[in-house]
Amino acid sequence: MLLGRKIGMTQVYREDGTAVAVTVVQAGPCVVLQKKPAEKNGGVNAVQLGFEPIKDKAAKKPQLGHAKKAGQAQAYRFCRDMRVENLDDYEVGQTIGVEQFTVGQTVDVIGTSRGMGYQGVIKRHHHHGGGDAHGSMFHRSTGGISSSAYPSRVFKLRGMPGQMGNERVTVQSLTVETIDANENLIAIRGAVPGPKTGLVIVRPGVKAKVQK
Repeated sequence: MLLGRKIGMTQVYREDGTAVAVTVVQAGPCVVLQKKPAEKNGGVNAVQLGFEPIKDKAAKKPQLGHAKKAGQAQAYRFCRDMRVENLDDYEVGQTIGVEQFTVGQTVDVIGTSRGMGYQGVIKRHHHHGGGDAHGSMFHRSTGGISSSAYPSRVFKLRGMPGQMGNERVTVQSLTVETIDANENLIAIRGAVPGPKTGLVIVRPGVKAKVQK
């Protein structure tokens, strides 16, 4: 698993000459900031990774103090806890890069989808709406949302206007096409969530583990 930033899309050529559309992610280098044993972490072994150091003037005192405990001179912008099987494989202050992945490996990518603001039911939930003729009082509005007599309430999960996007999204079973260890770049075939420069998490594919 690695923390990274989505760079953008390009294409790579395989050995047979086939062009493949990929998304380039700058994954790492990440630093292990903390080890969390299962006894103190709800029964789950985890390590905390930090990505993208920030200047001291842009960091808060708790961030700087947390980084100094791990022997780091700078705080990190993106920190997340990642579940691991064996804590002995990691040490506080250890640097992790893209070398843990291999070409052809299946990975899952977690990110925040693009925010689209406040949207109505037609765009958000694909409702049909009413007629467009003159005199129509029902074009793109929500319409009736419940019955008046029974049950006299609005059911849960009813499609309503609201904020669209800006949600945590996990896309599974993507394929690693190329890896550049010198630049910490990994090219992934498939739909990587989020906008350009968005922060993402790349981890080994969960479904691939189950199949094995």
